Amino acid sequence: MLQLKEINLVQFRNYANHHQDFNQQIVAICGLNGTGKTNLLDAIYYLGFSRSYFSRTDAQNVQHGKQGMRVSGNFIKQEKKEEVSFILRENNKKELLVNAESYKKISDHIGKFPCVMIAPDDVELIAGPSEARRKLMDSILSQTNRDYLSQLIAYNKILQQRNSLLKQMAEQATISNDLLEVYNEQLIHSGNYLHKERKKFLSAFLPMVGENYATIAGKNEDLQLAYESQLLSTSFKEILAENLVKDKALQRTSRGVHRDDIGIYLNDCPFKSEASQGQRKSLLFAIKLAEWEYLNMSIGIPPILLLDDVFEKLDENRMAHLLDQVCSNHFGQVFITDTHADRIKDKLDQTGSPYQLILL
Repeated sequence: MLQLKEINLVQFRNYANHHQDFNQQIVAICGLNGTGKTNLLDAIYYLGFSRSYFSRTDAQNVQHGKQGMRVSGNFIKQEKKEEVSFILRENNKKELLVNAESYKKISDHIGKFPCVMIAPDDVELIAGPSEARRKLMDSILSQTNRDYLSQLIAYNKILQQRNSLLKQMAEQATISNDLLEVYNEQLIHSGNYLHKERKKFLSAFLPMVGENYATIAGKNEDLQLAYESQLLSTSFKEILAENLVKDKALQRTSRGVHRDDIGIYLNDCPFKSEASQGQRKSLLFAIKLAEWEYLNMSIGIPPILLLDDVFEKLDENRMAHLLDQVCSNHFGQVFITDTHADRIKDKLDQTGSPYQLILL
């Protein structure tokens, strides 16, 4: 079991100095827009990942007009007390400590205090570009497989170097292909590993998504999910050779595992063009709950679930199905934000689970 018992915020977003205790498995945080509900969830996310869930730099999370910030939390993890502190110094140096001991590499922290967040903008996962779905795969695998994270970092570094070389080759015709061959070999090595692990992961993950979707929707719909990668039919070596002329013209690596995707279809048509608003929300929750299930299964610790303003545009039945699922005893700690205290109180009362209501 993983449970956050208290959090302390100093100069984080709209919180100058804030302390909050959490005494239940289910925590509802209510308040008008702008009162700091999302910021509080993002602070919890910081304790697990040492960064914001949103596309904000650390400096952008410092309270306006201030320098530096601190987010610290006290957890119970497998019946032991653990304190996690994230500190951004005035010189913008960041530090992450567990029980007052700092990490040599902050990446070593990933996966130790797992959490899964669902926010309104996550609909990009369904309707947005492939980058959003690759980011999901990479995030989950990086938390459960140290080698994957190392190979992902290596691949991205080599990809950047290869792209820089392609640009130089376009500008200077005298550069030989020898260095390009070295980069190709390194890219193939890391890329093949990423492909193998993604394929294995998605064979377990995608069926979980399908089952969750049927549960939340309350009926069976013809949803199809598939791993889409050029490496499924062609070797990476052949892909790079076939696209060399194109890559030189574009001055970048046009094909590879950095273009992988998860194909999502409804009734054999692209999901984003066929699905209703409710179906999109249902699939988003299905994916995120599958993320929770996979992390729980792989790490052996139920991740903390952060639900930010998720009930807007969700019909009564879908909301009831979702709450019944996440408020069950096996699910671990859940934080839910809403602008309507009466609405969330009524829905949580219906689940029969004890909960804490925080009004901001």
